[in-house]
Amino acid sequence: MIVRIALLLVFTAFALFFSVDLLLWLAIPGLPNLLTQLGLVTLMIAFGILLSAGLFIIIKLTLATFFNYVSTKERLERRLLFINVKQEQLKQLFYFKTIQVNYFSELKRKRLLQANNKQHLKSLSKVINKDLQSLKKHLPKSQYLQLHQVYRQSLKQQNIEALLKLQTEITTLN
Repeated sequence: MIVRIALLLVFTAFALFFSVDLLLWLAIPGLPNLLTQLGLVTLMIAFGILLSAGLFIIIKLTLATFFNYVSTKERLERRLLFINVKQEQLKQLFYFKTIQVNYFSELKRKRLLQANNKQHLKSLSKVINKDLQSLKKHLPKSQYLQLHQVYRQSLKQQNIEALLKLQTEITTLN
């Protein structure tokens, strides 16, 4: 409706400007100046109405958007969205913490296993060495050297299975 009024005023202003040209062509003095002023005022009023209507619509939409933003429904939806995002973050944090705990537990288990294997290897080595020393006088030199060589090689490779096999072989020789 306001746009129609503004357009009507613009067309009226253009009709007045056309009539000014017609009056100037007819050489009527004084009246063209008055009609030019009237046409300018009409044109300015039309643009003023359009401008004020546009500003009014922008202000109205801005206020409606603001009131919608601060409404209870929107506030609750934003809160729900915040809670959902926070819950997803906590799930991801829990997942990564679980992975981290599992990683460090596995690392600690491997370290303990290595330490246990090392300790077991050391004690087994002492027992085998003691048994070999006790059998040194009772075995032929070639057999003793062969057993001693197997002992050294297994110890160098840290092969617990070979050392256990060697120990059982030594115990059967006794």
